Amino acid sequence: MTWFRRAQERAQDSLGTEEDPEDKPEALLSHMFDLVRDVNRNAGKLPAEAVVIARRVLDAVREVIETSSDRPLDVRAIVSIRGILGDYLPTTLRTYLALDPDVVDVPRPSGRTPSASLIEQLDTLWASATDLLDAIRAQDADAMLTQGSFLRTKFSRSDLDL
Repeated sequence: MTWFRRAQERAQDSLGTEEDPEDKPEALLSHMFDLVRDVNRNAGKLPAEAVVIARRVLDAVREVIETSSDRPLDVRAIVSIRGILGDYLPTTLRTYLALDPDVVDVPRPSGRTPSASLIEQLDTLWASATDLLDAIRAQDADAMLTQGSFLRTKFSRSDLDL
């Protein structure tokens, strides 16, 4: 019946039971540092405020990734980090950098300039990254409170003790 066992193993592998190497903290940090280099390389083409905010986004993402030294990142954190690093931040920056430099400070029909839109989008990303970091920290704090409750229950005398 080894053929049946092999078929089950292949089916389990096809279900994605193996971890994606891109989800590992080392890979996420590597991707994050690549983006830091991109931001630094394009600092002269971006508004100074945009560089600062983009770096704050990346700093918050780095802090989230570094929490993996205490406990593995949950799937929601990984999806958020990969979204920020692989799509949202680079797309925002690339879209701005593709503009003709002569139009970045010219108001559009909405009354806003592309530079102002860039800052607003980066602020939104920063808020999202800090919300993620806050959620991870709260999860750690909740785990600490749960451990304290467990210890009190485990080592304190029960009302049922005679």
